Amino acid sequence: MKLLWNSALGLLIVTGGLLGLTLPFGKLATANGVPAMLWAFVISGGAGGVLLLVLAMRRQLSALTTHRLRYFAIAAAISYAIPNLLMFSAIPHLGAGYAGIMFTLSPVITLVLSILLGVRRPSLLGILGIAVGFVGAVLVALTRGQAERPADLFWVVIGLLIPVSLAAGNIYRTYDWPKDTGPIELAAGSHLAAALMLLAGLIALGEGGSFALLPHVPWLVVAQIASASTMFAVFFRLQAVGGPVYLSQIGYVAAAVGLASGVLFLGEHYRLLTWLGAVIIVVGVIMTTRAQSSNPRA
Repeated sequence: MKLLWNSALGLLIVTGGLLGLTLPFGKLATANGVPAMLWAFVISGGAGGVLLLVLAMRRQLSALTTHRLRYFAIAAAISYAIPNLLMFSAIPHLGAGYAGIMFTLSPVITLVLSILLGVRRPSLLGILGIAVGFVGAVLVALTRGQAERPADLFWVVIGLLIPVSLAAGNIYRTYDWPKDTGPIELAAGSHLAAALMLLAGLIALGEGGSFALLPHVPWLVVAQIASASTMFAVFFRLQAVGGPVYLSQIGYVAAAVGLASGVLFLGEHYRLLTWLGAVIIVVGVIMTTRAQSSNPRA
């Protein structure tokens, strides 16, 4: 476990793999009538609650300083509440393929912002790895989405806001990381803040009664909370070890893992080009991991 906690590649695979399960879980939830905002609340509220309990049991809770509260609020909004709401709202209209494309734009936008702001700029090999991974991820998304109906322009624009918000969150979390604050504590605080925002949104939209739908999918709720809690426990650690650009590749890993989860859980079938895209993603991740090893501050 200690080896994994200090391995950028190991953390990337675990985080991206668990993220890859979020899309099929979300697809199953919305198919059962659960509103997008409520499912986003399940993810943040469930993960934040579990991680807070873990911290309390370990007696590792810190004082709520102004800096930490600010970090929780901003990170919650741009990293979780907004992108999750956009993603789960867009999936029924865009389909898995288009949604995948939006997710895979995050590393490219993060890379541009990182270079412009001078936040852990990657080496040339790292940049090439991101480009290769992007090609593979787009190939996966395009070939998965060919059977989907044409997407409405409004929802395409909404979908484009997902990677922009994610990229901004990737940069912000590194830039404003509170001193002497651990990754699990930041994950718990940020997700509880996101849950409060989403709960306020549900109440404002008059969808508070939609919580009655969750008992109809109990095992799905449990599986999503368990997956999200584990994912976000290592997510912030990956942020510290790998930096914002390396972390942003979880979208690439999630796209590849999404293929396997689609086959195993949803009975989906994919073309050879789709699997080729997954192989290209792996090559891109290997390239950036080598760059990370030779230049750990990249």
